[in-house]
Amino acid sequence: MNENINKSALFNGSCFAVITTAFTFSIRAGILPQLGAQFNLTAEQLGFINSMFFLGFPISMIIGGLVYHTFGPKNIMKAAFVAHTIGILLTIYAGGYVGLLVSTLFIGFGNGCTEAACNPLIADAYAGPKMNKMLSRFHMWFPGGILIGALISKFMTDNGMGWQAQMWVTMIPTVIYAALFYGKKFVEPREDGSTSIAENLKAMLNPVFIFLFICMALTAITEFGPNQWVSVIMSNSGASPMLILALTSGLMAVGRFFAGPVVHSLGQTGVLLMSAILAAIGIYMFSVVTGPLAYVATVIFALGVCYFWPVMIGAVAQRVPLSGALGMSIVGGVGMFSTAIFQPFIGSWIDSARAENVALGLKGGALELAAGQDTLVKMIAFPGILVVLFIIFFFWQKNVKSSVPATAAAH
Repeated sequence: MNENINKSALFNGSCFAVITTAFTFSIRAGILPQLGAQFNLTAEQLGFINSMFFLGFPISMIIGGLVYHTFGPKNIMKAAFVAHTIGILLTIYAGGYVGLLVSTLFIGFGNGCTEAACNPLIADAYAGPKMNKMLSRFHMWFPGGILIGALISKFMTDNGMGWQAQMWVTMIPTVIYAALFYGKKFVEPREDGSTSIAENLKAMLNPVFIFLFICMALTAITEFGPNQWVSVIMSNSGASPMLILALTSGLMAVGRFFAGPVVHSLGQTGVLLMSAILAAIGIYMFSVVTGPLAYVATVIFALGVCYFWPVMIGAVAQRVPLSGALGMSIVGGVGMFSTAIFQPFIGSWIDSARAENVALGLKGGALELAAGQDTLVKMIAFPGILVVLFIIFFFWQKNVKSSVPATAAAH
């Protein structure tokens, strides 16, 4: 059924599609201050713009997961290309706040379609250890793409290139993945028939699934909160915000490459607990250090958030296997949805911190630094709660044996 298919082209197309997702994340993070200045936007308004990215993602990802077997990966990726193109062009030609909201929502739709199509596409194209290897290589390109995008954004910003020019760069991987997919025969979705959607939903009533569902909301915002706001929060810290984002993403890419031995040594529960502790330490350091020490904080933070997403999805696959692909999509979706909800809150924290520090007589760079650090102190609550939850999870699952091998199933 899947013979005479150019699997290499499909895999490479999938990688460039996830690089598009990564570029829209990192380059948008880099141009956030420029958008705020040009359109006179408050941090809370920038937060709502960010939230559209993380809102569109889970909506299309979950819908794509539900219709994957009927609509097919080829059609889902066509929808991804259309949504990406519309979103990028609308961003470039946006005239203000509303235009940025709509354009960012379309970009989120495109990213969710990519996630919904490419994961099962690769899983269906390969089998056994080769499948796990190819999925791991595919997922490396999210932090890898963020690294490349962050460096591109820094270079363009340092050389006086505007935010519109930077957004045009995101069209490059978009066109490449469309060209790689064009005219190709896609892998037929594999029908295992082992579970129905009703059985998937029934399995999701499992206490472990509900617990992981709640935790995913906090792990996602712990990772994406500081990363998405890095240009605003760290711009006056004495360190380069985009180098911080690039370093974070580079360490995450390397860490995920070696995820297998780490999870094997510490177990899923041990990795999640250590990740929460390191993430809390990293964010705390961001809130008190400046200059070169910010890069030390970056290393600790990156090691903390590195394994959150893939291990959380892997925990669902291992510990609630009957929830199936739908369960993994829903847990991934709640991570993105949570991030969307918290973006305006983070923006309002920045606005409030600015107002409080203006009242104390601060201005200029000192004001922005104080506002950013005050906001980071509030962000410590996310991993702080996770430390408590993962201590509970560690002892709860201490003697529970899982039968399904862990694989990285998401970014």
